[in-house]
Amino acid sequence: MGIVRGLITLALMSAFIGLAVWLFLVRDRKDFDDAAHIPLEDNSDGEHNE
Repeated sequence: MGIVRGLITLALMSAFIGLAVWLFLVRDRKDFDDAAHIPLEDNSDGEHNE
């Protein structure tokens, strides 16, 4: 039973590390930069979203 728990822990830890690497290294950083600047853009049509 201890070996099964160890293998499950190893698989979950590998999945977490793989996801973290994919999110921080593989994804295009330009998409995140563009999304971060959306609140700073001027709303030129004069509408207020409240």
